[in-house]
Amino acid sequence: MNGKPFKKRNYRPLIILLSVVLIGAIGILSGVPGVEDFNAFDVTILPLLNAIFNTFTFIFLVCALVAILKGKVSVHKRFIYAAFGTTFLFLVSYVSFHYLAPSTPFGGDGFLAGFYYFILITHIVLAAAIVPLALTTVTRAWNMENERHKKIARWTMPIWLYVSFTGVLVYILISPYY
Repeated sequence: MNGKPFKKRNYRPLIILLSVVLIGAIGILSGVPGVEDFNAFDVTILPLLNAIFNTFTFIFLVCALVAILKGKVSVHKRFIYAAFGTTFLFLVSYVSFHYLAPSTPFGGDGFLAGFYYFILITHIVLAAAIVPLALTTVTRAWNMENERHKKIARWTMPIWLYVSFTGVLVYILISPYY
């Protein structure tokens, strides 16, 4: 560094604000009926984009995990930032779709319906949890709180991997009904 002592920053208020705003906006938009007669483009392309962004997030997270296990911290950081980038793009696309389109009901039944709703519910609950977890994990790294970062990352990484993977799975299961 440049001789100055490193100053830790308190990101907690920002993490709380971002978490509440993001989760609240998504919750509210999930209940909105959608814009009537929107025809500027076929909005059913957005769920496919969501799945693509989730796929890239999953791949970036796996690469970040492999990098850190090999001790390549700078490579790990780059893949984590890439995962945040694709997650941000996912959020923009997801919110846009839910603002512009009505909710799509799942049309399957039997075992498939039970499987779909189990995956969907766990995905939603853990997606809400991952927002503050991921933000807390990255800010601990920024503050060079390495032990605290590692401790929370052991929870954040598998949950984020699950959320990104099941996001793709939810798309695959519901895509025939768009």
